[in-house]
Amino acid sequence: MAIRDLRETKNPASGFPALDALLLFFILNLALQPLVEPDFGWHLRTGLDLIRQGWRLPATDPYSHTMPDWPWVEHAWLTDGLIAAIFQGPGPVGPLGVILLFSAVTIGACWTAVGAAETGRTQKLVAVAVVLWVALPFLGARTQLVTLLGMALALRTVHHARFAGRGRWWVLPPLFLLWANLHGGFTAGLFLLGLILSASAIMRWIVSRRPWLEDRLDEPVMPGREIGRFAVALAASALVTLINPYGWRLYAEIYASLNDRFMIDVLHEWQPVSLQSRAGLVYVAYVLGLGLTGFCCYRRVEPVRWTVLLVFLVLSLQHWRNVPLFLIVSLPWCAEQVATVTERATRFLPARVSRTKAWLLAATVVMGLLMGLAGPDHLRRVALSGLDPGEFFRQTDYPIEAVQWVQTHRDQVGTRLYNDYGYGGFLLWWLPEEKIFIDGRMPAWRIGDRWIFYDYVALTNWDPPALGVLDKYGVDWALVRRGSPLDQALRREAGWHPVYEDAKAVIYVRK
Repeated sequence: MAIRDLRETKNPASGFPALDALLLFFILNLALQPLVEPDFGWHLRTGLDLIRQGWRLPATDPYSHTMPDWPWVEHAWLTDGLIAAIFQGPGPVGPLGVILLFSAVTIGACWTAVGAAETGRTQKLVAVAVVLWVALPFLGARTQLVTLLGMALALRTVHHARFAGRGRWWVLPPLFLLWANLHGGFTAGLFLLGLILSASAIMRWIVSRRPWLEDRLDEPVMPGREIGRFAVALAASALVTLINPYGWRLYAEIYASLNDRFMIDVLHEWQPVSLQSRAGLVYVAYVLGLGLTGFCCYRRVEPVRWTVLLVFLVLSLQHWRNVPLFLIVSLPWCAEQVATVTERATRFLPARVSRTKAWLLAATVVMGLLMGLAGPDHLRRVALSGLDPGEFFRQTDYPIEAVQWVQTHRDQVGTRLYNDYGYGGFLLWWLPEEKIFIDGRMPAWRIGDRWIFYDYVALTNWDPPALGVLDKYGVDWALVRRGSPLDQALRREAGWHPVYEDAKAVIYVRK
């Protein structure tokens, strides 16, 4: 089967303005998320301090009393500064502006990625809506979304090169220079491009020895000269990533984190995808849906695409945090499967039912169901999160009431705090003057006998809790989740007594 011209496969009549508007509203509803990401607080605190200190990065950790001598590498420093600059905007515009920023990054990443699909606008919007629904656990004010946008831009650059015959490879080095200072996920982008380059080179080698194969492929085989330009651009892109405040230490930090066995075994985001959670069920349903429609309807021969999809699928099933990467690389294929399935389905419609009416009816039913699942008050919660974060957090599991009590009763607590892992970033946002025990930056940090994440797990997950950890770090007050094993253990300890408690949290002080 000969390769079809990309322009000839586009169907200008495949868009339905009314349906597109409905889909766009649903996409916005998914992309707009409240400020509940556990790590958002420390990213915000880092950015605020960065601006206050004239964009000078600290040499060691300034936020914990447990690991103050750790040579901290903040691989999202530029994103932190951007978050803080927007957050400091006038009035309520600040927090709301951060929400809008990340929703724009989310939609931008999806729309850039799906632009490579050979379908009309409506099918692309359907695919984006589906993928965002699957990706809900990963949305919000997360710096990882910057990497999804980088992945999408890298994919579009390669797609243009493959189908236009000559690539705009000069785009890649500036992209990676910016990306390496915005988020450490740029390494995933280098891996993606290296994978595409290797697969393209192998296909060029095979076709050079079996020329008749090229006419049977449904994707272009990159010319040898173009592969050479691609390789040079990729090498230059990797080289410019060293232009960052930390130089080669940025790679060392990323490597150390990715190879910390204890962290990978304990943290949920590093666990394999499981059917024990709703998020896992939704993702596996998405993968099976793509697989089923591909088996029934997909007859194209695209070895490079197959390679990328298969590798990122395997990576996503191994580690939950890789799921968004597969979602972004699978978006174009998802849109094309949507187009194929709907085209075949409309063949069975009665003659009196127009294709447009069928689309509108199906979309109205499906989107009504999805909007119901999202919750009728979702946008109200998002607005409250941006306009009045303090009031919003009263409706969440975050201990805003306990924090507000500390703000007015600071003299009744100690100087060396213990906090739960999930509270660390939140406390750096709301109690910036306090040094925290642990937060989301610290799972791989270890100096001598101070292995903070291991000690934290021993204190919170062991039965009984290893209360000696509190002595080891000189902790004299603790903010813990009510009903947790540590809460129950401290209640039994004569050396500790509660000074505040509510339905969410308890504050203990050492006697």
